[in-house]
Order: sequence, then C-alpha cells, then structure tokens
Amino acid sequence: MGTKNSKKKTKKKNKNNKKKKNWQKKLQKENIRNEIIGDMLNRDEENDKNQIKLLILGTGDSGKSTFVKQIELLYKEGFDQRKRKLFKKAIRSNLVKHLYLLIRASSNLGFKLSEENISLATKFSEIAENFDENLGEVDSKTYKMVKTIWADPVMKEVFQKRSEFQVPDSAAFYLDSINRIVEEDYFPTDEDILKCRIPTTGIKEVNFKINNVPWKIVDVGGQRSERRKWIHQFDDVTVIIYVVSISEYNQKLYEDESINRMKESLDLFDSTANNKVFAKTNCVLLFNKIDIFEKKIVNDDLKACFSDYDGGLDYEKAKTFITNKFIEEGENSHRKIFPFFTIATKTSSVKQVFDDIQSKILEENLKGMGVIGNL
Repeated sequence: MGTKNSKKKTKKKNKNNKKKKNWQKKLQKENIRNEIIGDMLNRDEENDKNQIKLLILGTGDSGKSTFVKQIELLYKEGFDQRKRKLFKKAIRSNLVKHLYLLIRASSNLGFKLSEENISLATKFSEIAENFDENLGEVDSKTYKMVKTIWADPVMKEVFQKRSEFQVPDSAAFYLDSINRIVEEDYFPTDEDILKCRIPTTGIKEVNFKINNVPWKIVDVGGQRSERRKWIHQFDDVTVIIYVVSISEYNQKLYEDESINRMKESLDLFDSTANNKVFAKTNCVLLFNKIDIFEKKIVNDDLKACFSDYDGGLDYEKAKTFITNKFIEEGENSHRKIFPFFTIATKTSSVKQVFDDIQSKILEENLKGMGVIGNL
C-alpha cells in the first residue's frame, strides 16, 4: 500500500514539475516576445525621431503631386507595371477631357473650326459630356475624332489663349502624342506619367531613404474641398514645402473663375504659414513652372495680378516681386523661408532643387545643434 502511495506521489510530483517547466518556458517565451516587441517599438520610436518629415502643400494644379512623383522616380523603385497600367487609363482619359475643354473654349472665345470639323466637334462633345472613365475607355472611332479635330490649326490658336480658360498645360503634349498613346500596346513613359493630371484627394505618404536616413513626404489634396482635412494633423513636420505655380499669375481657379490662381495661392500660404500649428516650422517656397513663366512674362504684365507691381515685362523683376510677396506673408522671428525655383516635370531640375533642399535642412539642423553659427 505504501509503495502504491509513493508511486502516486512521485507521479503527481513529476506532473507538477512538468507543468511548472511548461509554465516557465511559456513565461520565458513571453518575456522574449516582450523584449522583441519593446526593441521594435524603441527602434520605431528612434526611426520616427530621426525621420525627416516633409509636408508638401499648394493649391490645385500647382505641380506638388508631380514633384512627389519625381521623388518616387529618384529615390524609390519608380513606377512598376501595375502603376503604369493605372496611368495608361488616366492618360487616355486626359486626352478626351483636354480636347473637350479646348472645343468648348473655342466657341466661348469666338474661334471657328473648319466646316467639316464643326459637326465632328459637336459629335465628339456629346461623347465627352457623357464619358465616364470609370466605365472604360472610348472607342477607336472617337480617338480618330480627337486626332482630326486637334489637327485643325484653330485648335492650336485656342491653346495659346489657355490663360483665359481652364485647361492643363500638358494638354498639347498629350494631343500631339495621340498616335502613340492610342496604340494597342501603349505603355506610359515616365514623362507621360509625370504630366498626367489626377487631382490629389486625401493624404498620400511616400517613404524613402537617402544615405540610410529615413524621409517621408506627405502630399495632401490641393483643391479647396480637400484643404480643411489636413491642417491640424501635421504638427511634427521638419519642413513645409509650399509649391506655387509661378506661371499662373494671369489664370483663374478651376473651382471659381472669379478668383485669380496666384492670389488664391498667396492667401492659402498666408493662412498656412501663420497657423499656430506651423508657427516655428521652416518653410521651402518652391516656385514651379518657371520655364512657362519666363516665356509668358514678356507678353503678359504681372500688373494684371498685382496692381502695385511696376517692373513691366522684365523676367527678373517679376520673379523677385512674386518671391518677396510670398516671403512677406510667411516670415517671422521663429521661422525662416527659403525660396527655390524648379520645373516639376523635368527630373534633372527636381534632382538639383531637392539636393539644395537637403543641404538647407542639414545646415539648419546643424545651426540648431550649435555646430555651425548663423551665416
């Protein structure tokens, strides 16, 4: 009897020891897991601290999203097959929309197409008005209409008057490339994608590394309806990049044709730069479309936008005047504003200006650490 009880006790003891060992193993695993999670959280926190976060802002059609696409090309993998397929549809849709805008403008501005193209333009306009890009593309007959109507010399004259109506600067590029774009095996080039206009809605983030330093660019919607969504969400940004389409000083808003685009951009910059959220955040003013501005300013006086401008049709004087207007709106004792000029559709231009922006950020960080004195 004693032997039996002894065996039972030994068995129970072994069972308890096994449970204890299992519990210890489980606890050990849990501790290791917690340590790993802790390390990961610390690493993420450290990465967040080291990350350079750029908030890119601007009004609709300023070119800020094109600038972000260039960053993807320069510092990430670029555009993969899936992205190019998505842009293919958008680019063909742009073709239809752009020609429709030009036809409508030709009528409003008093231009007259050739007799054979008038009826063709009417048919095309009916198709374009009912066109829904989400339901697919137009057929080959419609693309032939696009080609024929765009070949009418009057359409080029209408395009030259684009400051008087709403059409993207890239319209002529796509319409001139129609033969290539409508081919069955068409695949968008980098330039096609960079010039493609898709209004930004919501918030888009692009993460990348330069020399093992993590960067993040946050792009938010520039249309009026999008702006109220973002302003209070970004109190931790390193630098604001505010994009201004410098060539649009004599153009009107898409949303409200009674408002000048540059004045709208200046007002938005004023409200952004002077918002308490960004009171101490340095800002890069990125004046885009400087190539178009240089050609335009010799014919169209800046006085049309700013009545106090008296520099005439002088490129340098007009450029300096606009730059100073924006700096005056946003500079204060806690924050600096750094102006740069670029062509967002030109990769080499963006590479150069982004190198300069990196240098400026580094310089300001070193000043903040007391490593170098104020220059």
